Amino acid sequence: MIFNIFKLCRAGICLTSVTDSGLPSISESDVAESVANDIQKLKPSVMMETLKKLYPFFLALAYDIVIVIITLLIASQVIRLLSNMLDKFLKRINIDIAVRRFLLSTLKVALYALVALGLAERIGISSASIVAILGSAGVAIGLAWQGSLSNFAGGMIILFSHPFSRGDYIITPKAEGIVDTIGIIYTVLLTPDNKRISIPNGALANDVITNVTANDIRRIDIKVGVSYNTDIRKAKKLIKEAFDENGLILKNNDIVSYVDDLASSAVMLGGMAWCKTGDYLTAKWAIVEEIKIKFDKNGIEIPYDQLEVHINESKGSTNQNKAELL
Repeated sequence: MIFNIFKLCRAGICLTSVTDSGLPSISESDVAESVANDIQKLKPSVMMETLKKLYPFFLALAYDIVIVIITLLIASQVIRLLSNMLDKFLKRINIDIAVRRFLLSTLKVALYALVALGLAERIGISSASIVAILGSAGVAIGLAWQGSLSNFAGGMIILFSHPFSRGDYIITPKAEGIVDTIGIIYTVLLTPDNKRISIPNGALANDVITNVTANDIRRIDIKVGVSYNTDIRKAKKLIKEAFDENGLILKNNDIVSYVDDLASSAVMLGGMAWCKTGDYLTAKWAIVEEIKIKFDKNGIEIPYDQLEVHINESKGSTNQNKAELL
C-alpha cells in the first residue's frame, strides 16, 4: 500500500508538472484503480489468505532455526567432551603444555568448522561456495603473511620436535637465556640480567640450538696456564685438590687433571669433573678461585703473554749509522 501511495503522490506531480513538459502522464482513473486495489488487499479475508500462503515458509524457517540451535548445543557439548578426552590423553603421555594448547585449539576450530558447514547446508547455503570463499581468503592471507607463516611453521617444528622446554637454558648464535614462553610465532628468552628477548620461531628453528640444561648433570672444564719453570705434577695435584674439596662436585665420577697444551708462553693445564646442572656456575666460580689461591700459596706463577722482538742489522748499515752520528 505504501508503495502505491507513493505512486499516487508521484502521479499527482506528474499531472501538474510532467504534463506541462509534453510527456505522457498518468490518468486519474489509473490512480484511483491502484488505490482501490490496495484497499482490497487490506480486507481481513485477503490478509488471511496471504498469511495462509506464507505459513509453510515461516513454519519451515522456524523448524530450521530450532534445528540449528539444538545442533549447536549438542555439538558444543560433544566438542567439549572430545577436548577433555584429548587433554587427559596428552597429559598422560607428558606432552608439553604449549603443544597441548595448540592441539586442543586446532581440534575445536576444525570441529566447529565442520558443524558450521553442516548447518549452512541445512539452511540452504552451499558448502562448496563457503569452501571456495575460504580457499580464496586463505591464498590472500598466505601471500600477505608469508613471514608470519614461516614463523608459524617454525613454531610447529619446535613444539613437536621438542628441542627445549620452558625453563631450559639455551644458547643460539644470536642470543641465550632461560626459555620463558614457547609461542606459535615467537619464543621468549629471559637473560641472566632479566632482559626479555623475543626470537622469531622461523629463525630459531633453522639455527643451531645448544640446550645447556637438557641433562641432569654437567661437566666442568677449567684450563689454566703456568710457567715453564713450574713443577707441573705439583700443579696438577693442586688443581685436582681444588675440584675434590668442592662440595658440589659429584664424587662418584672421576676427577681428572691433565696437561692440555705447550703454548708459546705457558704450559696449559686442565681439570674436569661433574656436578649437577643447577650447581654448574656456583661450582665453577668457586673452583677457579680456589685454584688461584692454591697456586699463590705454593709459588706457582700464572704467566702473562709475552712477545720477544729480535732486531737484526747488517754490518754495512751499522757502520753507516755510526758515520751519520759522527
